[in-house]
Amino acid sequence: MSGIYIRLIGITDLDTDCVVNAANSRLAEGSGVCGAIFAHAGRRQLAQACDAIGYCPTGKAVITPGFALKAKFIVHAVGPVWHGGLNHEAEDLYGCYQESLDRAMENDCHSIGFPLISAGIFGYPKDKAWEVAIQSCRDWITAHPDYDIDIIFAVLDPGIMELGQSVLKAQANE
Repeated sequence: MSGIYIRLIGITDLDTDCVVNAANSRLAEGSGVCGAIFAHAGRRQLAQACDAIGYCPTGKAVITPGFALKAKFIVHAVGPVWHGGLNHEAEDLYGCYQESLDRAMENDCHSIGFPLISAGIFGYPKDKAWEVAIQSCRDWITAHPDYDIDIIFAVLDPGIMELGQSVLKAQANE
């Protein structure tokens, strides 16, 4: 049975079939989650794999091997930069989670680790990012009732974890 969980852990420490990189559209090494994933996976190998793909538009996701990570695969999801919420940010963010889960299923992954996409340097308000993330994952599970997957959000801040757990609980009660 599929489920959504939030853990206080670094994404590179997750023992999941795949992890999600909060990527930029050029699929280049960045800072934050992206920098950590490149560092732990192996910068040279991951850069070569991303260079071979070349580009990923906002709201979409692509997949590469996990290289030195525990995870077999890395899904690179390009989240939106927050511009006040009037430029389709919610739709693009929703799409990131849907696309990431699609790439996971296409590669027979039954566990996936997500960061809170776009809520770092891309400036998406954390409460709104949680609402979209959890709703998108719930919708994906509902649309794929015969596919079991554990969805784990990896966060490093207890306050962000508590916020996510409150959104998870509130949406469960809707």
